[in-house]
Amino acid sequence: MTIENGTVRLGELDESNFLDACSLSVSDEQRAFVSSPVGIIARGYVYRGCGARVFTVLLDERIVGLALVREFTDEPLGYDLQQFMIDKSFQNRGVGSAALALLLDELRREGRYDHVEVCVKEKDAAALHVYRRAGFSGSGYIDPDCPDCVNLILRFDEESE
Repeated sequence: MTIENGTVRLGELDESNFLDACSLSVSDEQRAFVSSPVGIIARGYVYRGCGARVFTVLLDERIVGLALVREFTDEPLGYDLQQFMIDKSFQNRGVGSAALALLLDELRREGRYDHVEVCVKEKDAAALHVYRRAGFSGSGYIDPDCPDCVNLILRFDEESE
């Protein structure tokens, strides 16, 4: 997807690029909201039994972000966007919105599930704005383990309504 600053695309994390991915960082304020790149990669490994995948976000050919998606293994089955981060040097340029759109397109095309969910800290206004602009809305679910979070859902079959 072409944006003003270049071309954004998704890639795969592998042995040739994982050190570049590990060098990504977010601002000090954002550290309360998102795992480190190493933490995201580790979660991808830990959740491998749940179909977890770590995507790289590339601007032109440079890794500038990561996304971790897994599958819910209990009802209702669906995609769970566990982590999504863009390096602090590349934020506020449209990269995150473009990458999220590409990720949602990928999941929609894959078609295994009819929705994707994400859990966002109530205080993470920037992330809430990006997700809501992408079409996510409140799911109504409150996770007793994360009472300070907002659970959002995007249903693929309701996007055009």
